[in-house]
Amino acid sequence: MCGITGFWNTSGQIGVQKRQRIVQHMSSKMLHRGPDAQGIWVEKESGIALGHRRLAILDLSPEGYQPMKSADERYIITFNGEIYNFLELRQQLEQLGHNFRGHSDTEVMLAAICHWELQAAVKQFVGMFAFALWDRKERVLHLGRDRLGEKPLYYGWMGQTFLFGSELKALKAHPEWRGEIDRNALALFMRHNYIPAPYSIYQGIYKLPPGTILTLKSQDTQSPPTAVPYWSAKSVAELGAAHPFSGSETEAIEQLDSLLRDAIRQQMVADVPLGAFLSGGIDSSTVVALMQAQSNRPVKTFSIGFYEDTYNEAKYAKEVARHLGTDHTELYLTPEEAISVIPKLPTLYDEPFSDSSQIPTFLLSQLAKQQVTVSLSGDGGDELFSGYKRYFLTHRIWQQIGWMPSGMRQALSRALITLSPQTWNSFLVPWLPEKLKRLNPGDKLHKLADVIAFESLESLYRRLLSHWKDPNSLVLGASEPTTALNDSELWADLPDLIQSMMYLDTVTYLPNDILTKVDRATMGVSLEARVPLLDHRVVEFAWRLPMSMKIRNRQGKWLLRQVLYKYVPSSLIERPKMGFGIPLGDWLRGSLRDWAEVLLDESRLRQEGFLNPQLIRQKWEEHIAGDRNWQAYLWNVLIFQAWLDENSKSLNF
Repeated sequence: MCGITGFWNTSGQIGVQKRQRIVQHMSSKMLHRGPDAQGIWVEKESGIALGHRRLAILDLSPEGYQPMKSADERYIITFNGEIYNFLELRQQLEQLGHNFRGHSDTEVMLAAICHWELQAAVKQFVGMFAFALWDRKERVLHLGRDRLGEKPLYYGWMGQTFLFGSELKALKAHPEWRGEIDRNALALFMRHNYIPAPYSIYQGIYKLPPGTILTLKSQDTQSPPTAVPYWSAKSVAELGAAHPFSGSETEAIEQLDSLLRDAIRQQMVADVPLGAFLSGGIDSSTVVALMQAQSNRPVKTFSIGFYEDTYNEAKYAKEVARHLGTDHTELYLTPEEAISVIPKLPTLYDEPFSDSSQIPTFLLSQLAKQQVTVSLSGDGGDELFSGYKRYFLTHRIWQQIGWMPSGMRQALSRALITLSPQTWNSFLVPWLPEKLKRLNPGDKLHKLADVIAFESLESLYRRLLSHWKDPNSLVLGASEPTTALNDSELWADLPDLIQSMMYLDTVTYLPNDILTKVDRATMGVSLEARVPLLDHRVVEFAWRLPMSMKIRNRQGKWLLRQVLYKYVPSSLIERPKMGFGIPLGDWLRGSLRDWAEVLLDESRLRQEGFLNPQLIRQKWEEHIAGDRNWQAYLWNVLIFQAWLDENSKSLNF
């Protein structure tokens, strides 16, 4: 696990020594991603410069240092990630006549590329990765990213220089950097709480989409070519649905157990201490159970707890850890400890990112780093095995309203919002049971009105995934660009409505939110996170499973549960899903109120000129009064404002 960066100056006007200084400076900005070593490589003739920060995981010797040259000296690579099947590939390549000087997966990657060429080699890699590969013979630069988007890679032109790197802070360290906010990307952020690939917060700077390779030639100045897929989640989903698994339930359980065991076995290979995050939920418990089943010593596990019982899963994680016999560590957080992370977020995430579970995820990573350098995580199970409550909620809503003519739904929606939430509360609260009075029924009716007027399930689902429903009215001068969520041409052709939602999450929410959150939080403390449920062989098998093996009795993850119950009693697992949240709405009315007031000051918003102050102030005042819970909307705005504060010096206004 590392940080990579570099640039290609096509003008030929920058000398070797200056390029060395620049790329060294760029890579130094990612010390947290690789505190163990720094490497640079420049080529006089071409103008290329590659940089690398190393977090040593495999082959801790200098033989694993990067950038690394292939045995035939044709290729130079700077690589971030892990190739989990490198030992099998190494054995195969040795039989084909290749010799190896060290024991790193990077050297195996280079040998595989030399032998099979790039596209064919990448298809054989099982792992998470982002790389830059310079071909000295053809004089072309290749950028590649893993299939599901576990590892990040940004790129783009600044003048006559093509920049790339694991994080934006590396690109911003180049002297030609001129950052200008992309208002259209900002509108996407306000809708989703993240900026989806290929966009970034800066004009002309992009994220490489998962499962693609971009090839840049010297004549491709100013406009990088289109990234070419070597693996497609869309094709995998459609093929799996068209050719479903035909075995018995018992055979499916055994096959999934075998696939997960193999993925986890490969991901437990490390030359440094290794552990796992454990929430006590199905996904992380399955990962830990299969780790412990293949380990001859107690696996180190880590959990974060909250004193607010509504948000606390640590007690369940402790019970699972006790049953499995892991070496368990837990930390209970006070609101003050969690809030202390907020000033770090703009630097940690580089661009606006406002999934509020970023706070406990960072603190969990910090806890684990005290004992291990690698931690396995259970992310991905919800998208693959239908675990999110919103799948069932959306499906149920559509079943109840889909039969109604569109005009009738829109009329009902208008009727519900005729009265304010406060007025609805005054009518309804006196008649409700005590436990329902605290749920703010007027707010719930307005939310219902918001979702019943849609013409299709896909548009309804997009609405449910949105924070600001009309971000073009919030972000001044913005026009929301195309994404997989608003362009039906990009949707997979699937027979089941819930499958469609799972697919959309796999290509949007998973890489751009979940995996971004985990990568930045863990790498921010120099910890490598591995996600075995996203082994592409597991993903491809999961898409072949019929929905009857995922959903039973309005409950998801049926097959994954059956695997888990071989190791952990169901009584320790079966409970309502909680997620990894924080009491953000209460904090904004309490300990965070003064901080928020400064960032949401109306005159400040007008002077900055990015956001509509009237819309923001209205929601802020309603939230403070307790009339509505606008925490998701406001957190988006607050994170952008805090990011703007931190980055104003590097921006062109």
